[in-house]
Amino acid sequence: MEYQNPQPAAGVHADPTDRPVAGNGRTVISETAVAKVAGIAARAVPGVYSLGSGSSRALGAIRDAVGSSDHAAGVHAEVGETQVAVDINLVATYGTPLHSLADQVRAAVYRAVEELVGLQVIEVNVEINDVYVAAPVKSAATATAAPEREAVL
Repeated sequence: MEYQNPQPAAGVHADPTDRPVAGNGRTVISETAVAKVAGIAARAVPGVYSLGSGSSRALGAIRDAVGSSDHAAGVHAEVGETQVAVDINLVATYGTPLHSLADQVRAAVYRAVEELVGLQVIEVNVEINDVYVAAPVKSAATATAAPEREAVL
């Protein structure tokens, strides 16, 4: 008697009649889950400094300090039966063209939500609230030099 592996070999697809029948039960995907997927996709775009408005970023800084994170901060999703709409608030890094950044974020969110969540994205609204300007980098020579003092008369 020959043993037959019930699992298909790599690259070999099982017979479609062997798959479980779809339609037995209900799947609910929450707005929080969709917002997290969209938030992770948006953060991965170069030029996005952070997500959220000023108050949500302040709350996020407190979360980060205690070792927690909210991947959905700055993202709001409205989920229907088969479609989803996403709103994203973000802070851009200075020097990044803003319209191009919004287009890249929109494309990344469309791709991630449709591939990972399986819902049709009808719109992604991007609001750029602020631009992050990095503090100037101090050179080693400036840091070691004695500070100048003004004469007091």
